[in-house]
Amino acid sequence: MAVIVKYVVERDGVEKMTFASKAEADAYDKMLDIADELEAMIQGSGLVEQEELVESLALYLAERKEEVATILKGKKKAPAKPAEKKPAPKAADKAA
Repeated sequence: MAVIVKYVVERDGVEKMTFASKAEADAYDKMLDIADELEAMIQGSGLVEQEELVESLALYLAERKEEVATILKGKKKAPAKPAEKKPAPKAADKAA
């Protein structure tokens, strides 16, 4: 029988994620702490009223904290919007 060590990140009694290493679990827990702080800041601004949207936005920003920090320092421009995908050429177009 094998012994497997798992690290579980839990918030308010709810399991959020399970990791194989303590470092990964700690990093995820820290990201959730950042998201909580961002959520409070966004709610305090009064700019976004939908609670679900506030939570999603805070989590998105927390997951990309390094990129956000770089942008706020003025060292990098915001990423371009994703380009629209062109439809794949049809078989008749290839034969022509």
